[in-house]
Amino acid sequence: MLKKTAQKTILVAGGAGFVGSHLCEALLRQGHRVICLDSFLTGNIENVRALCAFREFRLVRQDVIEPIRLSEALDRVYNLASPASPPQYQADPIHTMMTNVVGTRNLLALAAEHGATFLQASTSEVYGDPEVHPQSEDYRGSVNCTGSRACYDEGKRAAEALCFDYRRRGTADVRVARIFNTYGPHMRADDGRIVSNLIVQALKGESLTIYGSGEQTRSFCYVSDLVEGLMALMEVGDAPDGAVNLGNPSEFTVTALAHLVQRMVPSAAGIVHRPLPEDDPRRRRPDIRRARDLLGWEPRVPLSEGLPQTAAWFVNHLAGSLPPPARPGRRAAAASA
Repeated sequence: MLKKTAQKTILVAGGAGFVGSHLCEALLRQGHRVICLDSFLTGNIENVRALCAFREFRLVRQDVIEPIRLSEALDRVYNLASPASPPQYQADPIHTMMTNVVGTRNLLALAAEHGATFLQASTSEVYGDPEVHPQSEDYRGSVNCTGSRACYDEGKRAAEALCFDYRRRGTADVRVARIFNTYGPHMRADDGRIVSNLIVQALKGESLTIYGSGEQTRSFCYVSDLVEGLMALMEVGDAPDGAVNLGNPSEFTVTALAHLVQRMVPSAAGIVHRPLPEDDPRRRRPDIRRARDLLGWEPRVPLSEGLPQTAAWFVNHLAGSLPPPARPGRRAAAASA
C-alpha cells in the first residue's frame, strides 16, 4: 500500500494508456487530485472507467499536440502521451513524432506556467540497437535516425533535449525517466509487444510467434514496480542531472520468455519464427545503479509472479473470444503435428 501524502493536483498526459492508467490509480490512492488527459488514439476508456467514479478524478479528452489550457493550478505534470509499441507508433509516424516533440513542448509550457514539477516518460529506445551492454544513462545510443522506428526513437530523443533545455534555462523543474520493457494488466491485446503477443496467442491456442532467432534479449519490469519508480523520481528532492533508467535488470531471451508462456498456459501451441523487424534491438538490459542510488528504487516483482497476473488479466479481458479449455492430450497432439 502506498503511503498517503499532502494532496496535490496532478496532470497525467496519456493517463488512459497502459502505464498511465496504473499511475492515475496509484496517485488517487495516495489522496491526490488527478486530471487524466488522453486523446484515446491508443488509450482505452476501460482502463480508467472505474476511476471516473472518484470525485478527485477528472478525464479530459485532448491531443497534446493541441494547445493545453487548464484553469486548475497544477503541482505535477507527468508526460506519458505517446504510442509506445512499433505497430502503434508506426501506424502514423508523423503524428508520433509530433506527439513527442510538439506535445512535450506544450506540456513543458503548461508546467512552466503553473510552476509544476514535470516528469518526462522517455524510453530505452533512445539507446537504439545498443553497442554497450547493459545500458547506462551516459551511453549515447546507436539509433537509425531515418529508419521505420525513428519516429519514436528520435521523437523521444528530441523530447529529452527539450526537457533539459527547459531545465538549463530555469524554466521548469524537469525529471526524465528512460523506461525499459514493461508489462502487466491493461496492455492492449493488439499492441504488438512481445509479452502481450505471446500471452494472447497462447490463450487462443495459436502458435507463438518469435521474430528472428529468439536469442535477442529483453528485461521485463512489472507495471506496479515501474509506477513506483516514476513517482519516486517525481518526488525526489533534487532533480537528477540527467535521465534515470527505470526497468528490471533481469535479462531473458525472447525464446526463454516463450517457453515460460508455454509452461504457464496449457492451450499454448508450438513456436513459429518470422523475420526480425528493421532495427529491432539485439540486447536490452538497464543499468539501474542511478535509480538505486538516487531513488532507493529497484523492481520487486519477478517475471515468475508478474507473468501469471498478466495472463489472468487477459483471460478476463478476452472473455468470450477464447477457445474452450484444452482437453487432455490436445497440447501434445499440437506439438507433434
